Amino acid sequence: MKAYVYTALVAALSFGTGGIAQAKSLSRIIAEMGLSPADFEVLSATSNALLSSGSPSIGQERAWLNQDTGSKGTVRVQNVQDNCVILQHVVQPEGAEQTRDIRTRRCKTADGNWILTP
Repeated sequence: MKAYVYTALVAALSFGTGGIAQAKSLSRIIAEMGLSPADFEVLSATSNALLSSGSPSIGQERAWLNQDTGSKGTVRVQNVQDNCVILQHVVQPEGAEQTRDIRTRRCKTADGNWILTP
């Protein structure tokens, strides 16, 4: 699970910085996003639920809230092309006044799994 979270964070950071990926520790990436590891797990679970609820379509959205930390956000399907989607994550870490906008790309594999792709 930690490897998945690390991969997801690197991919999220890559999309959030115009594709420039930098080697950083997991804890540093999470801190820069303002989310705790538990927050990111809730965000990831929400993304997975959105994609597993049938064929994704532009505009589909799910909200998430980590009741333990107070962090919250939404995951929205921004674009669908072939077997890939661009997800827009709007996150508001607990205590933050402003939201952060992060985009990720996931593609569906032949066995039906959605994986993060550059």
